[in-house]
Amino acid sequence: MLYAIVDIETTGGHASANAITEVAINIHDGNEVVERYTTLINPKREIPVYITALTGIDNAMLADAPAFEEVAFQIHQLLHDKVFVAHNVNFDYSFLRHHLSLYGYELNCRKLCTVRLSRKLLPGKSSYGLGKLCSALQIPIHNRHRAAGDADATSILFNMLLETDQEGLIAEMLKKTSKEQVLPPHLDKKVILNLPQQPGVYYFKDRKGKIIYVGKAKDLRKRVFSHFTGNKPNKQRQDFLRTIHHVDYVTCGTELMALILEAHEIKRLWPENNRAMKRYEHKYDLCIFEDQNGYLRLAIDKHHTNNRSLQSFNSLLEGYNFLNQMVEKYQLCAKLCYLQKKFSKCVAHENGQCFGACSSIQTVAVYNKKLNAALQDIQRAQPSFALVDEGREEEELSCLVVENGKFFGMGYFRDKNYLSDGLEPVKDSLSVYPSNNYILNLILSHAEQNPQKLFKL
Repeated sequence: MLYAIVDIETTGGHASANAITEVAINIHDGNEVVERYTTLINPKREIPVYITALTGIDNAMLADAPAFEEVAFQIHQLLHDKVFVAHNVNFDYSFLRHHLSLYGYELNCRKLCTVRLSRKLLPGKSSYGLGKLCSALQIPIHNRHRAAGDADATSILFNMLLETDQEGLIAEMLKKTSKEQVLPPHLDKKVILNLPQQPGVYYFKDRKGKIIYVGKAKDLRKRVFSHFTGNKPNKQRQDFLRTIHHVDYVTCGTELMALILEAHEIKRLWPENNRAMKRYEHKYDLCIFEDQNGYLRLAIDKHHTNNRSLQSFNSLLEGYNFLNQMVEKYQLCAKLCYLQKKFSKCVAHENGQCFGACSSIQTVAVYNKKLNAALQDIQRAQPSFALVDEGREEEELSCLVVENGKFFGMGYFRDKNYLSDGLEPVKDSLSVYPSNNYILNLILSHAEQNPQKLFKL
């Protein structure tokens, strides 16, 4: 078996937006390095100052170097039938695979990561970065942060790992069924294998324990593994592979509960790698306030945290349609509800339909009483129900409660008569969560699709 021990230097941290400036490949036959290849590469762009400070590679050094397309064939020939070995292998592999693909060369190699191997075969080191690890193992590195120097040091380290591997760990990691080749360098495979195959929420953490991503899963183990398949060159994936050190999780009874918990946790923790759920907010609110004359007035306004919101909407049109229906059904004043702004009196008043609140004919007390009665009527019409479903283990059931049209909370129980006395006795046993349109729509849709799980309260 032949190994290609690889190191590259680049203009930045992820392949899709950066270029390669240097490549070194040591061909290793399982005993020693039998061939060496190294070349500078002209990236056809300026080298960032911080990269020059780190590597010593500057624009002048690369001016006469070949472009990547000029050496792509040779690099592919050296790599394509070898086991690809590197320190943090997914970084080097993602760059070379991406850039080779741009010129029509497909790279599909088995991979070995000397970070992962070192953690298993040489445990207890304070750091597994190449510099500090080599220092601890007394491996010399000449020209640190240059491709050839780092590849030579990695080759010596690989020899040491081969000698230490008395139980066939390397052969095991190279099997197609092994997930070792795709996992981040700092994440222990045992942690993934210990994940339950149940619905839940998982938390990716960095070296210091900071949560950097929250996700939900129908099957926790399968979903977490799926993050590490493929070799996408985008920044988010490469940041994952570099920074993930730990995975924590919380099991849930159902996928719906996992969805709700995920939405709550993203809002609570604001992880740097979550994007879509962060952007979700209902955009408009139905608000109520008292004007200078004492009349209670309804208005559709942009969502603000401090709004006294009666109901929320995803669009302005949705809000205005709801308010127009209220005006018509409960004989409210369109002008006082900001549905008409161009007339001193509302059109309804001019047509003889308004009861005169907009021209102060109807008293404050009478109009406000009518408006409050309308709001109470709408509130009473809001649904209150529980969804009862599977729990996290046998003989446990889950309960998810909506009260007066808003999500109240969720929890677990074992007593089959849990809801026999209605909602009030069980509220104390539920975990309470904030309600929003996203969560409520998830619940209403699930209730409509699964009426057998619905208990009206």
